Amino acid sequence: MTRALNALREEPVSGETRSAVVFLHGYGTNGEDLLSLASLIGEHMPDTLFIAPDAPERCAGRPGGFQWFPIPWVDGASQEEVEESVTRSLDDLQAFLDGIMVDEDLLPEQVILFGFSQGAMMSLLAAPRREDAVAGVVAIAGRMLRPAALADEAQVFPATLLIHGDQDTTVPPENLPSAVQTMQDAGFKEIFAHIQKGAGHTIAQDGLQVALAFMRDRLGYS
Repeated sequence: MTRALNALREEPVSGETRSAVVFLHGYGTNGEDLLSLASLIGEHMPDTLFIAPDAPERCAGRPGGFQWFPIPWVDGASQEEVEESVTRSLDDLQAFLDGIMVDEDLLPEQVILFGFSQGAMMSLLAAPRREDAVAGVVAIAGRMLRPAALADEAQVFPATLLIHGDQDTTVPPENLPSAVQTMQDAGFKEIFAHIQKGAGHTIAQDGLQVALAFMRDRLGYS
C-alpha cells in the first residue's frame, strides 16, 4: 500500500497545462522549498504546471521537515532500514507520478522530474524504472542510488541533466562523473552535465539557467 504524498502546486502562467515539472526536495525540507523556483522560471515555461510533493517520511534529524529515506550518521538508521525506506518511497513516488499524469491528462513525455540532493537521488532512481520515459530528469547535487542494479533494472533511458557544485561538501562533486559512468554503462545516450563553479550544496544561478534551458528544450518550447 503506497502512501499519498501531500503536494503544493503553482499553476501555469498561461492558465493551460500542457506539461509539468515535479520538484523533489532534499533531506529535512518540504515541497515548498523547491516550489519557490516556479516564480523564477514560470514565465519562461508558461504552459507548465509546477508541483512539489512533501517526501513521505517525517525527518528525525530535522523536526518539521521530511525525508525520502533516513541518513544513518544523522539519525542512527541501519543500512537495512535505509534500503527499506528507499524501496517504499520509490513506490510512493511512482504512484504519485502515475496519479499526476492521469489527473492532469499528461503523457510521460510531458513531465520532467527536477530533484535536489535526496530528491535528485530519487529522481535518478525512479525515472529509469518507469514503463515509459519522462521528458527529462534534472538532478542537482545528488548521487546514484543502487548503481550496481541500474543496468538490469532500467526500462527506459530519459534525457538527464546532472548539476553539481564543485565545492559541495555534503554530497561530494565526484558523484557526478560516477553517475555519468554508471548511466553510460547502463545504456543512457542523452546525458548532460554542468559544474557550478565555486558553489556548495545548492542550486546556483548558473545551474538554474542551465536547467531552465534543458527543460524548455525537452518540453518543446521555442
